[in-house]
Amino acid sequence: MVRAWNPQPALEWITCIPSRRHPDLVPDFARRLAAALALPFHNALQKTDDRAAQKDMANSSQQARNVDGSLSIQESVPSGAILLVDDMVDSRWTMTVAAYLLKSNGSGPVFPLALASTANSDE
Repeated sequence: MVRAWNPQPALEWITCIPSRRHPDLVPDFARRLAAALALPFHNALQKTDDRAAQKDMANSSQQARNVDGSLSIQESVPSGAILLVDDMVDSRWTMTVAAYLLKSNGSGPVFPLALASTANSDE
């Protein structure tokens, strides 16, 4: 799928959204995806604390406040285009904040990839 997509500029590395509830799930998948695409994986992000699930928030404003400050940069961020991987997206605020942090710390373009969406299809 990623090879057929062929984003431009070309991807140079992969990172993922971390989880404190399931710390190995997404990084394991992202590492295997990076290996399959012959790209380096960097564990660039970390969760700062546990938060309620985004899907449990009543609206977008609450979701944005819920994710604010919940992520930080864990290691130096390489330049170049990134594939940012997560297992599921609810509000898309986590991806937005993660992309902002990565770009603010020197990355190139950020291409988000979620394996599933739990968002209401009416949105």
